[in-house]
Amino acid sequence: VIIPLLQVIMFGMGCELSLKELITVIKMPKAVFVGIFCHYTIMPLIGFGLANLFNFPKEIAAGIILVGCCPSGLASNVMSYLGRANLALSIAVTAVSNLLAPILTPLLMHLLAGKFITINFGDMVWDTTRVVLIPVLAGLLFNCLFHGKLKWLDKLMPVISMAGIGLIIVVITATGRDNLLKVGLLLVLVVVIHNVTGYTFGYWLSRLLGFKERDCRTISLEVGMQNSGLASGLALLMGGIATIGLAPAIFGPFMNISGSSLATWWHARPPEEDKKHGAG
Repeated sequence: VIIPLLQVIMFGMGCELSLKELITVIKMPKAVFVGIFCHYTIMPLIGFGLANLFNFPKEIAAGIILVGCCPSGLASNVMSYLGRANLALSIAVTAVSNLLAPILTPLLMHLLAGKFITINFGDMVWDTTRVVLIPVLAGLLFNCLFHGKLKWLDKLMPVISMAGIGLIIVVITATGRDNLLKVGLLLVLVVVIHNVTGYTFGYWLSRLLGFKERDCRTISLEVGMQNSGLASGLALLMGGIATIGLAPAIFGPFMNISGSSLATWWHARPPEEDKKHGAG
């Protein structure tokens, strides 16, 4: 059920998209480009470094890299809203990073995880296309044709998404029980480092490039929060649900805890530009 569930979830993401996101890309090309560039460089390289630093079995190490090579997830949009970040930028980066995933995720896996496991680039391109690109484009088309006409579906899709991700995590955890007992605590530590380092690098690189506080918060969340559901689905299609899929299964729940904590902390602290505007 994992692949059909992921396709439904990605269809739901497509249903949330509109021409507004394309307009955002045109209005803020630098911010969108930096967000996507940081996402597809920082997290893959950190994952690669952690996989080489710790002596995990090869397939589990490849799973750490796989998490880093995936696009950002929908949760980052929610956290950006709660954390007083730039929601329009967040949605644009999430959308574009997912649309680029069929090429960038297999390419990065081939380059970084090839030493751990065999990566069939062509198969992975097709797998990512049918799990991400086709459902997202179908959802986008559905939104264009039926926007506002099926309000019950708008309410139902988030529930299906949450339940689907929960079920995927349960399946992977149960399937990989034996491997998880062997490397569980160490893998949790690596996932924490991976996630938190992504937030940190994303934020401070944005600051160094001179972005506003809202945009820095957004890029931080977009870099640190991955589409762990997609990583789980790809692990299944690669034949490693109980090994490659372990890091994504741990990353997903922790990412939501850390992301919501960071968003809550930021929510209580208005961005610098808001303070200046209020003072004026």
